[in-house]
Amino acid sequence: MSPEHGKGAGLPRPELDESEVDESDEERGADDGPSRGRVTGLVILAVSATAALFHMYAAGVQPFTALVQRPVHLALMGILGFLGVGVQQTLRAREEGGGWKERFSGAVGWFLAGLSVVVCAYLAMENQELVARSGSPTSMDLVMGAIAVLLVIELARRATGYGLITVCVLALAYAFAGPYLPGILAHRGYGTTRLIEHLYLSTEGIWGIPLGVSADFVYLFVLFGAVLEVAGGGALLIAMANRIAGNTRGGPAKTAAVASAFMGSLSGSAVANVVTTGTFTIPLMKRAGFKPFFAGAIEAAASTGGQLMPPVMGAGAFILATWTNIPYLDVAVAAIIPAVLYYAALLSAIHFRAARMGIEPEGIDDAEPIVERLHLLLPLAIIVVLLGMGRSPMRAAFWGVATAFIMALLRPATRPSASEMGDIMERAGRGAVQVAAACAAAGIVVGVASLTGIGLRMSELIITLSGGQLLPALLLTALGSVVLGMGLPTTAAYVVLAALGAPALVQLGVPLLAAHLFIFYFGCISNVTPPVSLAAFAAAGIAGSPPIRTATTAAVLAGAGFIVPFMFVYGPELLMVGSASAIVVATTTALIGVIALAASGVGFARKKLGGWERALALVGAILLVYPGLVTDGAGLVAVMVVFSRAE
Repeated sequence: MSPEHGKGAGLPRPELDESEVDESDEERGADDGPSRGRVTGLVILAVSATAALFHMYAAGVQPFTALVQRPVHLALMGILGFLGVGVQQTLRAREEGGGWKERFSGAVGWFLAGLSVVVCAYLAMENQELVARSGSPTSMDLVMGAIAVLLVIELARRATGYGLITVCVLALAYAFAGPYLPGILAHRGYGTTRLIEHLYLSTEGIWGIPLGVSADFVYLFVLFGAVLEVAGGGALLIAMANRIAGNTRGGPAKTAAVASAFMGSLSGSAVANVVTTGTFTIPLMKRAGFKPFFAGAIEAAASTGGQLMPPVMGAGAFILATWTNIPYLDVAVAAIIPAVLYYAALLSAIHFRAARMGIEPEGIDDAEPIVERLHLLLPLAIIVVLLGMGRSPMRAAFWGVATAFIMALLRPATRPSASEMGDIMERAGRGAVQVAAACAAAGIVVGVASLTGIGLRMSELIITLSGGQLLPALLLTALGSVVLGMGLPTTAAYVVLAALGAPALVQLGVPLLAAHLFIFYFGCISNVTPPVSLAAFAAAGIAGSPPIRTATTAAVLAGAGFIVPFMFVYGPELLMVGSASAIVVATTTALIGVIALAASGVGFARKKLGGWERALALVGAILLVYPGLVTDGAGLVAVMVVFSRAE
């Protein structure tokens, strides 16, 4: 959140050069879509408010059945998306088209928004009759289903780009082409009627688990984050992070990392986190002496890790809990140590880089607002307590949102104005549209996978290619997760790989939670993995730095994210499994390992490291990945050699 906006005005605004303003504005403008008329703006506001009221009613008063809740959710998000909220429109319509092109684009958006209401309302109102005639769809059922599939693909294209719809189209083609495919990919093939019935008239396709999670509680958590952000929660978290890390070497960069961990845990989106906190933290890091590409890389790596940080992780974590039937609290607890290791490595890399550059501590800015906003932390505490008591994420999110509104209204410093209340609703819609579009489109892929059995075949293929060995299977799954994640939102990447890759890991003996967290981690880390690094590119736009160099540096800073998943697969103690002493020992050795990894990546420990010292630190870090006295001992010796050398 920009410090000038709303309740963040208490924060000092750093000076921005002209290039920073232009590029960050363009990045934000890319989400705004074409310019809006007054009528469109009023409709967006009305639909956003309706979405908030609908989801709050369903969560706190009377839940709806799946074939009512999910279609209504998608209809509301479809209206917002097709009217330009939360979509990745370029500025080309305004720059090149204008006039009739812009009007035509707007008319198409209205038409598609209306169609989305029709196909979703048809299912919601006819769901009882549809169940009664299951297996015998009418012509109208099939027409509505075909339109729904096309609308979901178009909404996903607008909201997430071409990566996800490419996967969807390939999945649909696979459903038809089964008899003509060779070997392990072959299946009997399915016609249009059977495919539409499966994707539209059941909860196995579009209306499956991914969209269910988006409809049940992801929207509410996005709304929760929007309330806190507009009320000044972003300013509070940055101020608290500065109190924690501001008086240390590289303090502004560490503040950015801690603040992004806080914000990312609430937003669950790496790119949204970058453009929220990065507009403030990146200029501060540049003023402190960090080069633009490094400042952008720090923000991208820190924002990416926010999706891995309990207690409120990304939408994919909620889908993980629902998919595996593991309580969300257990997922969040298991994720604590891996998240700590990720940020320990990042903070260590920042410290080493600052020391290498001779950057000294700047001290703490006591003018930053904290006391007058501390009450905004109560809603987050309530969510944590309710999850700890075993309440559902939907119920916890409901009370979190309700409490956040009450807390925001308590004091003038955090009380939203009437216009900011509308901003809250639209911010929630903007974030939820992208998640809903990704989840609905991922449902198409999952539906095809369940219909054709490709999930089992992919598991067989992974096991065959790996020779039944765990490490090669993990490497193949990690590669697939990163490649898919480059073109897909984290949620969609996780859903696809959970359906295709997780069964193979489980079959090779990996515990269910560890297998799914492994995939989730690599889906997240793809946000900073070149050549397609969405979070790093967003940060580069704000920093005014070369995108590829920023992405490459971010991948190095996020290096722990590539190693930690292997660590908790081979050492389940890092997921809080085992005795207390075993957990402490595993965590300690892993912590030393990720710090050594950071030193190797930056090239500095107590002094600037030579080539062989960096290599030795890397070897030590890798040895500490494998549990066991021999590997841990060898790794510790290697790390001690590097860190014990005199300055």
